[in-house]
Amino acid sequence: MGEQKRKEIGSENKGEFIFGKRNYKFMFIGLAFIVVGFILMSGGGNDDPTVFNEDIFHWRRIRLAPALILIGFGMQIYAILTRKEDSDSKN
Repeated sequence: MGEQKRKEIGSENKGEFIFGKRNYKFMFIGLAFIVVGFILMSGGGNDDPTVFNEDIFHWRRIRLAPALILIGFGMQIYAILTRKEDSDSKN
């Protein structure tokens, strides 16, 4: 009896995605923010260890890049927690 119910439940959800189109858009936008943040944070190193490079304290690495990464993670959380729009509910 239990196997029959599992087969019925499994056949109903076959072919459906967990998230809707809107959710995936927000996920990809959030991922882009995170990638851009990490790219902006990279660099600033120096080949010579005896020379100090002031670029590691640039506002882009200290303020902008972490802010973009946090915005991206916030968008990821929003995309996961929002409900997907069903085509049945629009009609």
